[in-house]
Amino acid sequence: MKFSQRSDTLQESPIRKFADAMARVEAEGVEVIPMNIGQPDIPTPPDFLEAVRHYDVDVLAYQNSRGMQRTLETVQLYLHNYGLDFALDEICITNGASEGLSFAISLVCDPGDTLLAMEPFYTNYNSIAAVQAVNIWPITTRAEDGFSVPSLAQWEASIAASGKRDRMKALILSSPANPTGRVYTEEEMHILIELAKKYNLWIIADEVYREFNYTSRPFHSFAEYEDIRDRVILVDSISKKYSACGARIGSLASKNKEFNAKALKMCQVRLCVSTLDQIGAGAMDIVDDAYVERNRRTYRRRRDALRERLEHMEGIVAPEPEGAFYVIAKLPVEDAEDFVRWTLENVRVNGKTLLMTPAASFYATPGLGRDEVRLSYCVRTELLLEAMDILEVALKRYPGRRK
Repeated sequence: MKFSQRSDTLQESPIRKFADAMARVEAEGVEVIPMNIGQPDIPTPPDFLEAVRHYDVDVLAYQNSRGMQRTLETVQLYLHNYGLDFALDEICITNGASEGLSFAISLVCDPGDTLLAMEPFYTNYNSIAAVQAVNIWPITTRAEDGFSVPSLAQWEASIAASGKRDRMKALILSSPANPTGRVYTEEEMHILIELAKKYNLWIIADEVYREFNYTSRPFHSFAEYEDIRDRVILVDSISKKYSACGARIGSLASKNKEFNAKALKMCQVRLCVSTLDQIGAGAMDIVDDAYVERNRRTYRRRRDALRERLEHMEGIVAPEPEGAFYVIAKLPVEDAEDFVRWTLENVRVNGKTLLMTPAASFYATPGLGRDEVRLSYCVRTELLLEAMDILEVALKRYPGRRK
């Protein structure tokens, strides 16, 4: 039997590809510290779980394709609290941010079209685009430069070199950025806005880490800017801010009426989002703001502890993350994927080992990121410090370390 060419372009998730190897190691009685995945370990708000427990119906029925009224109102209020005002018919509830991203790309790109992205970028952009036969044209940002946004002149030179100017439809990015932790300055935002206006691009703004900004400057959403409001597609999720990754609740918001009409049709194709997940998410409007602030402070302390350890390891380059809960670390190895697997299978410190994510799949340019890993600091500080002990031992013992 034949399969589609699109299926051949799908990459294996670098975040989840070691799941079987991890299970084998755990079966041996070894504790694996999971710094490979952005799975918050902070408890989900009790209000979410209580709302699901007390949902008493005789029939668990379909819901409105756009989303349940209470869930839509909760997202609307949440965005309003950030100064972003959307009508209910300008919001759609999605099966996580991933479905929102998929819908957005489907609605603005045809097969063969191209997305612009700054690499390294969230690895699932590669797969979501590949499923739809959409290309990604990357412009590279580097650890040595703090992953700063390229100048407008650099963007224009890259676009000219691509030979794909006529097929470029959107700029896709996360802010704060996964995997780099970059929080864009106002100057950088204006570079990206001018780029979008000059080349008539949509902006698919993945802002699921909005709360996790550790800088002294305010976070700015692309949806704040009046002169681009008709080209911004805002993607969000409850997964990270409310430690509810298992509840697949995301959202799309846009001021573009035609986009919203088409997005609703996409929602109708998949019928509706899980009723129980929406019931829980609808209760998030009563969660105390202090919950998110406590979480932000917790992740910042973990970031600081991680940075302090990485700074003292010879041969590692790791710019300080300004937001989210990841750091990209350039290691003194030739093949980070081999190093990740070797560490998982061979290094034991006090009955524990470490799982990281090789970073090559966060790039679209072949060969880049081969010596980098992404580390998630979604583990408590004492485990994080033990993980750094393991990393230090692994780098000393690894036979493929650069001299």
